[in-house]
Amino acid sequence: MAAAARWCYRGDPEEAQSAPLVQFSNGKLQNSENMDFTLYKSKDATNPRKKHQRILTSETDRLSYVGKNFGSGVLKCNSLCRYFVGVLDKDAGQMEVYNAELFNMQPLLSDDLIDDDPSDYQNKSYREKVDSCIEAFGTNKQKRALNSRRMHQVGSETLNVAVTKAAENIIETKGVAALVSDAAQDDLQDVSLFLPPCQEDADRPENVYRFEDLLSPAEYEALQTPAAALVSITPEEILKKTEEKSHCSFVLEELKSMPPSEDRADHKARCLWFLDALIKFSFQKVIKKKHAMGPDCPHVINSKLMKNFTALTYNNGRIQNLISASMKAKITAYVIALALHINNFQTDLTVLQRDMKLRENRILEIAKAMKLKISKRKGPSGLTDDEDHKLATLSLPLPVYKPAGSQRKRRKMK
Repeated sequence: MAAAARWCYRGDPEEAQSAPLVQFSNGKLQNSENMDFTLYKSKDATNPRKKHQRILTSETDRLSYVGKNFGSGVLKCNSLCRYFVGVLDKDAGQMEVYNAELFNMQPLLSDDLIDDDPSDYQNKSYREKVDSCIEAFGTNKQKRALNSRRMHQVGSETLNVAVTKAAENIIETKGVAALVSDAAQDDLQDVSLFLPPCQEDADRPENVYRFEDLLSPAEYEALQTPAAALVSITPEEILKKTEEKSHCSFVLEELKSMPPSEDRADHKARCLWFLDALIKFSFQKVIKKKHAMGPDCPHVINSKLMKNFTALTYNNGRIQNLISASMKAKITAYVIALALHINNFQTDLTVLQRDMKLRENRILEIAKAMKLKISKRKGPSGLTDDEDHKLATLSLPLPVYKPAGSQRKRRKMK
């Protein structure tokens, strides 16, 4: 609500055309009794535009305020409507009505004051000189942006002082060594967020990353129908799939060595189908379809992929499922764990890295976080390259994981 101001008019009292009403841009005035206002008018009485220009000032213990009826910050409502102030004489029961004008009072920061000393101007920075030009010749939009930046700057400086003081208190209380230890522990917790559940006290390798934690009984049962075509696949069909690139290299290579037992072949086919689905799913960025993997993917598997391997994001007024960098890391960890179960807890990371289009350092870091031992060997005979491949092995006892950041050495200064 606007309040009538107690004001002192500098000039001829007879030329005062309207009483000032004020409102404050940074809050409401709680007590107006102890505030005095000063109203200034333009001396150019001949210019029809300038003769009605007014500046209203006020000062408190903390801030100075300025409001004017021209230039930037002027209220458009003064030109759209008229304001009146009524003074009621209770004894006579009559009210006298006077014209009024609304002023928007804004805080006057110390940087807003213009120094008349030319030597001080030469000592100002480039930013301060530009700000002075904006104050004198800038558009209304530029002046509003300048005022907003200065008010935010005051708030940010206060925040920086508070943060610095809090940091100093924490360092003094806990010590540098304790803080470094806490940071390393946080790194371990961040990595564990996208890893499959790990049973570190397991007595056998197959119990470290339990198969039931990768695929529930209901999900495993749902894979029977889509994986049936892989159980008795022929060499000709494998060659055709290789030419069509319908499956990843890891799956195509494993299909060449299916076990003779029908039950074991069915188990391996289901694992390979789900591993291939995980890798294909990782290539998507934003899931726009309800059935991301197509109609052949069982509903329970599609729900598992959407629920466990995507992050919800809000974009353009819609909630979308996004495969973020952390979600892709989680998919990679589950692919490695599934490949370990398929290959008797030893798998070729280089093949998986190329199938998932990852950097070698990335997949090695995830494998080390899973407490796997890394070694080298020549590539499989079915592949064309002769480079050394990285091999991951799950064996007991599990090694201690050290984040990559803690293993970096400081460079010597030359």
